[in-house]
Amino acid sequence: MLTCPECDAVIDVEESELDEGEELMCDECGAQFIVTQTDPIELEPADEADGFDDDDDFDDDDDEDDLDEEEDEADEEEDWR
Repeated sequence: MLTCPECDAVIDVEESELDEGEELMCDECGAQFIVTQTDPIELEPADEADGFDDDDDFDDDDDEDDLDEEEDEADEEEDWR
């Protein structure tokens, strides 16, 4: 019997048919997991399994905006002189 690490609900899967890397979702709480080991079965939250967590937001658009602002400030400073 496999239980959800988040809410302890039973996850209805055939444990003998699970493979490493397989994704599972808890029907009760909606949490998603990756099978990281099959004997014994170990689950890791899907958002941590890829090496990133929710705090790591790599949005390149923000970086480009920051650079644009710095360039604009530099241009304004040159115009002032």
